Formats: sequence, structure tokens, C-alpha cells
Amino acid sequence: MDPINKYLLQQTRRQFLGNSARGIGSMALASLLGTGQANAAAPDTWKGITNPTHGLPKAKRVIYLYMAGGPSHLETFDYKPELARLDGKPMPTSFTQGEQLAQLQGQALTCMGSQFEFGRHGQSGQEIASVLPHTASIADDICIIRSMRTDQINHDPAHTLMNTGTAISGRPSMGSWLLYGLGSECENLPGFVVLTSKGGRNPQPLASRQWHSGFLPSKFQGVPFQSIGDPVHYVSRPPGIDSAQQRKLVDAVQALNGIHNETVEEAEIATRISQYEMAFRMQTSVPDLVDISDEPKHILDMYGTEGADGSFAFNCLLARRMAERGTRFIQLYHRGWDHHNDLKSFMETCSRHVDQATAALVTDLKQRGMLEDTLIVWGGEFGRTPMIQGNKGGPGRDHHVNGFSIWMAGGGIKPGMTYGATDDLGYNAVENVVTVHDFHATMLHQLGIDHKKLTFRFQGRDFRLTDVHGNVVKDILV
Repeated sequence: MDPINKYLLQQTRRQFLGNSARGIGSMALASLLGTGQANAAAPDTWKGITNPTHGLPKAKRVIYLYMAGGPSHLETFDYKPELARLDGKPMPTSFTQGEQLAQLQGQALTCMGSQFEFGRHGQSGQEIASVLPHTASIADDICIIRSMRTDQINHDPAHTLMNTGTAISGRPSMGSWLLYGLGSECENLPGFVVLTSKGGRNPQPLASRQWHSGFLPSKFQGVPFQSIGDPVHYVSRPPGIDSAQQRKLVDAVQALNGIHNETVEEAEIATRISQYEMAFRMQTSVPDLVDISDEPKHILDMYGTEGADGSFAFNCLLARRMAERGTRFIQLYHRGWDHHNDLKSFMETCSRHVDQATAALVTDLKQRGMLEDTLIVWGGEFGRTPMIQGNKGGPGRDHHVNGFSIWMAGGGIKPGMTYGATDDLGYNAVENVVTVHDFHATMLHQLGIDHKKLTFRFQGRDFRLTDVHGNVVKDILV
């Protein structure tokens, strides 16, 4: 028997199939390179692991307006007359004894009332501070949750908990979980996009783990967009290269990746294949997305932007345009809410940056009939203490985890209601407490996902966004 036949007879089944795959792949590559045909890489057809969904979805997408730094609930949505009465007086020790504080630990604690007047707004009569006049105009569209609670008192771990359900780095973000669970309705833009802006005191640094896919395949991680210049780095074609030339290059690279993946079946190679194709398609879709010349002047005026200026206002407009195109999870970070001092001035600055555009986004979606299936969230990683901190340029407030406020709108959330409450001084959430895990469970529920069933096996354990916690807050659902 000749050596070649002897070798073939001694091959294992795995070797035979692997060599066959490489041979077929090589022929496919040769055909592609010989004919210059396009479409070597099929579009990413991921439609979600929960298809069909566990329950009837009320929302198709999420727009998360993330106020990084921890906006004060006492200057926004949680009016406390008793705190105003005690302004300048010692904080009762019954509230703070044995409690964890961030920078006020071991110091004399003094009460500070709200720095702004509160009023009742809309037919619902929701109490909202004067520093947020535009948000007050949509009082009947939002559900204010006053009883949020977290267990991380410093910014970075608190961001990580709010975004991933745990303070442990390396877990998938909520946007990645949603994209894994539901897929995307858009073939020409990423299903999870992140936009950032800043303005106010001490813009907090943001780590990419806040939108990372963790142990999920990296195709599910968030894609940061810039709102000045090219929205995505290297999205423009190199000089002298046209679409047809780049199509041939992408096809050749995709075919090579396909041959390799047939041999090793590696999830990250499959991700690379799909993302090369997505990047190619984005070269057309992204310029169209950020070209707002088709937006009428009254819409630009409503948001308070004239174009790609890096502002939260422009990002809100982009969020609406992404929502129209089928992006599943859109997260807008505004950095500047860490008000340890000069709180009144910095609150006014931050509110000028975000208040008008926030209300415009809700109003715009409502006018287009999209608010009912778009879940909007506004809030930060924690609140601020009822006690005064510092006096450089004016008093401020320290980090606070025991009670703070967020609001939700659209996507099957009851409009025009306030849920939960903190105590008389705004220190502890005491009525209808909502944890970060409860919030995540509720968000997933509105998208048709049972938070206990959306899991991913990693290192011998089934993980989920809510870990072993979380209850859907049914009282705020339509």
C-alpha cells in the first residue's frame, strides 16, 4: 500500500472532516478571488436566544440616559420639607449611626435642605424641582421611582453594579444581555451603541467594562460612537479606495476567516466575521445616521442642538434616529454629576446640558408613536447625602446608597406616577424599595424576557444579569 493511501486510512474522523472543510473552503476562496463576487460574508442573522420571547414584550428597545456621578435626589425628585426645617442643624444620629459613608465618615454631620424649590406638575401633580423645568413639562409621561437602593458607595463599582448587576468586573453589561437575548432589528448599525457627553463638576472616568460583553461573545458588546468628527474610528475609507475595491478585500478576509472557523469553531472568529461585515455596512449607514440635514428646524430647536457638537442634546437626537433604525440598546452617558461642593451651581450646569433634550426625546418619540414601545430610563449610579459636605465655592453632598431616585417612561411603564418613598430626611428608602436587581428584572420583563431564564453557562455555572436576586416591580407596569 502506498504511503498516501496508508495515511488516509489512518486518519481519524475529526481529521478527515477538518481536511474536507479546509478543501471546500479553499475552493470557495479561490472562486471568490477569481470572480470578484461580493457577498462572501452573509449578514449577521443573530435573532436572539429568547426567540420567541418568554412573555409578551411591551418594549422593543431601551434608551438609557445615564447621569454619571450620582445626581442628588434631594435636588430633583424627592422633596423633603423636614430636611428643610433641619437645615444647618446636626443630622440625627438615629439615621447615620453605624452607616457606611464615603467621604463624610467620622465627621460632624449637618443637615442641608434642598437648594431648589419644588412644585407639582401636570395632571398627576408629581413633585419636581425647579432646576428641571423641561422635565416638569413631561411629568404625566414619566414614572418616578424614589426608593432605589444600591450597595456600592464609590463610583466605579457602583457604575459596574448598575450596568452589569454585580460589582465584580468582567461580567456582561445589561445592553449585552439584551442583545444576546433579543438580537437586533438593524443590519446596518450595531445593536448596542454608547454615546458620551460631559459638563458639570469633575466628569467621572468611564471604563469600557460598563458596556462590555464580559464572557458573552464580543459581538454583543456596546460600540462607542463619537458625536464630534467621525462617529466611529476608521469608518471612512482610505484615500483612493472605492466601495467595490473594499468589498473585494472584505470578501477575501471573510473567506479566510471562514476557512479557519470551519476548522476550530471558535466563537470569536465568528464574531470577527460578522463584525467585518457590519463595519463595511456601517460605512454607508453611519454617515446617513449623523447627517441631520433632513431634520426640520423646529426639531433641532426642540432638542437644543444644531449638529455634531458633542452635546447631550445631539446625542439624544442621534438616539431617536438609532431607535428608528432598530438599534436595540442605546446608552447616553452625561458625565458631571459628582457634586461634592458647589452643588447648586453645578446642578444648574448639568441641568442646562440635559433637561431640555431629555424632555424633547420623550416628546419626540411620543409624537412619532414610538414611546409606547421604547423604554426610557433616566438616572445615575446612586444619590447624595442629606448632610452637607464641603464649602469650597458652596456646599455639596457626598455619595449616598440607601435611597435615591430614577425615572422610567414608555415601554409599558405607568405614566404620571411616583413609586416608593424615602424617610423624612431622604436617607433610607422605606416604602416599596427597589434594588438594582429589581430594576434589571423589570427592564427585561418589559422586553419580554424572564430574568431567571436568560442565562449563559460559564465556568460550570449558569449566570444571569440579576444573579440570584431580583423581582419585577409589577406596580409600575401598565
